[in-house]
Amino acid sequence: MTEPVPETAPKEGPPSGLPPRFGLVYCGLMTAMLLASLDQMIVATALPTIVGELHGVQHLAWVTTAYILAATIVMPVYGRLGDLIGRKTVLLTGITAFLVGSVVAGLAQNMTVLIVGRVVQGLGGGGLMITSQAVIADLVPPRDRAKYMAPLGAVFSLASVAGPLLGGWLTDGIGWRWAFWLNMPLGLFVLAACAVLRLPRRPGRVVVDFPGIALMAAAVTCTVLVATWGGTRYPWSDARILALAVGGLAAWTVFFLSQRRAEEPVIPLRLFRSRVFNYSTLIGMIVIGIGMFAVVGYLPTYLQMVYGMSATASGLMLLPMVIGITAGAVVSGQRLSKTGRYKVYPLVGTFVVAVAALLMSTLDTGTPLVVVCGHLLLLGVGVGLMMQVLVLAIQNDFPPQDLGTATSANGFFREIGATLGTAVVGALFTHRLAGQLADRVPTEAAQIVGDTDAITPALVRSLPDGVQDAVVVAYQRALTPVFWYVVPLLAVALAFAFLLPEKPIASMPGAPAGGVPDGPPPMGDDRPPAHRDRPDLEPEVSA
Repeated sequence: MTEPVPETAPKEGPPSGLPPRFGLVYCGLMTAMLLASLDQMIVATALPTIVGELHGVQHLAWVTTAYILAATIVMPVYGRLGDLIGRKTVLLTGITAFLVGSVVAGLAQNMTVLIVGRVVQGLGGGGLMITSQAVIADLVPPRDRAKYMAPLGAVFSLASVAGPLLGGWLTDGIGWRWAFWLNMPLGLFVLAACAVLRLPRRPGRVVVDFPGIALMAAAVTCTVLVATWGGTRYPWSDARILALAVGGLAAWTVFFLSQRRAEEPVIPLRLFRSRVFNYSTLIGMIVIGIGMFAVVGYLPTYLQMVYGMSATASGLMLLPMVIGITAGAVVSGQRLSKTGRYKVYPLVGTFVVAVAALLMSTLDTGTPLVVVCGHLLLLGVGVGLMMQVLVLAIQNDFPPQDLGTATSANGFFREIGATLGTAVVGALFTHRLAGQLADRVPTEAAQIVGDTDAITPALVRSLPDGVQDAVVVAYQRALTPVFWYVVPLLAVALAFAFLLPEKPIASMPGAPAGGVPDGPPPMGDDRPPAHRDRPDLEPEVSA
């Protein structure tokens, strides 16, 4: 006897409560993250060719700095606007600006137009990096987010390595302008994929904190310029650097004071009442902003100097770190989805990164390359275990109406940490290199070697054997101890990881932060009155 067939069979649909066509949207979000991350550094290896064609060597640094500066400034703006008016509009605006900037840069006939194009690109790219993560939080149940956020972190890491390599390959082949034209088909795919997003619009009066945005832009500009120019273009004691430092400090002070009175602040001060936000942001600034970017910024040149590698080969040597990041992110994402607990990953990840930095401080001119690769793999695993977990912990601690704001503020401060961290590592390295060269290079050869800014791999290979060996040893003795200096900072980050509160992540979509079934959000409803009275800003349910 056969069992009766149910009258209505269950309809097929996306797993885990995901919305229809989620796969297409997810591919679009990953592509958006890839584009925004690639364009931070894709022109780095093409700059000599660009300057030769467009002239204007005095504006060389701005081709890269303009993008990073614009992207950093708009991160909190995109996050806040996404919470106020809905993320679909903000995301489509970001990719459109990015494509417009790519067209302007690709058509540029002089350095001024190229820099304008890079600014417009950055105004879009900063929104893509932040909004992609916030949209995932809108679409995916809290417990499952880790599985989908982990690949976004891996894409960001891959782009950090692949950007300069791809830029060099395009420059040597079909031309540097294709570093911008390449964005067009990928960007149009992002537009098409994200156009099918079904997220609720949030009607009502939108108040934009224009004074706060202006003050934040001034503060970020001063900070980035001090970090970029200090010790390189100008001495740290130069009046311009000191003026920028004082101006930046004043702008930051006035900005945070203004956020107390703004009706819809760019970075609401209530974010800082969350211990999860504070500790997660500090851990990310130290471990990722300083720990990872110090390696990405200086190790390729070290490999060229000490091991005689080409620029392409030295960039490929960072692939073990990318593999480690991917592996660590996948493992932590899968485990977090099953357990709902995240604190162990910042603890273990920070400890692993500290061990990797300690090992890298022992490198010398005779260290086998396979050992260097092993250290980079270990570093990547540590970063991967925690990179996206920290973002998830923050998202879990805030109600949906503040989710984009909290995510963007974390990314904003992490970017500031990376900028300052790279500058500090660079200043320490440059100071040590000058001392090592003075001690090791014979006086009669010092004029040939020149100052620290003039040393390139090509110059070192052209030196006589004795002088070449002295410069290589000086370079090694200048850089590797800097990794040791990072270890105490990582110990501080480890202490923050111990203090990080853990609120189990909910397993159902729409559940309040911290997995609490009922009751007010953990931060309390301390929003401004205009915000508190808007029912359209209650937790969203994605279609």
